[in-house]
Amino acid sequence: MIVITGATGQLGQGIAERLLERVPAAKIGVSVRTPENARALRERGVRVRQADYDDAASLRHAFEGASTVLIVSASTHGVQALRQHQTAIDAARAAGVQRIVYTSHMGVGASSAFVPMVDHAATEERLHASNVAFTSLRNGFYTASGLMFMGQALQTGKLIAPEDGPVSWTAHADLAEAAAIALTDATSLDGLTAPLTASEALDLADIAAVASEVTGREITRVTISDDEYRAGMVARGVPEAQADLLLGVFAASRRGEFAAVDPTLEQLLGRAPTSVRDVIAAAE
Repeated sequence: MIVITGATGQLGQGIAERLLERVPAAKIGVSVRTPENARALRERGVRVRQADYDDAASLRHAFEGASTVLIVSASTHGVQALRQHQTAIDAARAAGVQRIVYTSHMGVGASSAFVPMVDHAATEERLHASNVAFTSLRNGFYTASGLMFMGQALQTGKLIAPEDGPVSWTAHADLAEAAAIALTDATSLDGLTAPLTASEALDLADIAAVASEVTGREITRVTISDDEYRAGMVARGVPEAQADLLLGVFAASRRGEFAAVDPTLEQLLGRAPTSVRDVIAAAE
């Protein structure tokens, strides 16, 4: 059995859907905090069990009978994220899981300016120490995040953000498909993967230009200071800690931490990855 954690989130749900195309539903299980939200999967024959990264016993129950477990990285950060990831790894070992697949990031690094990348680096060390076979999917930065940074640009004609750098924006759907392949074919990806990215790296000025071409509405990239951007987020109700976290994306991109482009994802999918242009056009 293959068990997926976080199967009601955007990535986890996509992975479950792609996995159902490759494996009978009876051989798939999901671990979710709220089983009611996975009712559609249960109705299709998927085993649904309640579990939480803060509850080791619930994870062991959710992983029961699994040969492979996908651990979707926690939405928390720092000490809490590492504790939750370790709990999931330990539960997988206790349940006799033979292989762990983990959703890491292409910008992983112990000295990254973006805190989640530090967490991914520490989690990969713990996977190494677990003595369980594993695959760490070093996923590209989600295209959805790039579009989030556009804010109200389509309405105002201005994409306002701090100075940034190129990012290999990658679609959730492509990464979900890659994860399903990794879960069903242990020979395709093993250990630490190459960056799983789309075919180009774009900064926000590039995204503004693409959006202008696709929508026919002129969008201008406006650069402001980190402090001004942070103050604007806080004024809109974003908690200060969250604002500081988001600023790390810009600092890290300026250092080139998310600029790598690699052919591995395209080779794995057997087609060109979805481009930013494709995503913007689909949203129109």
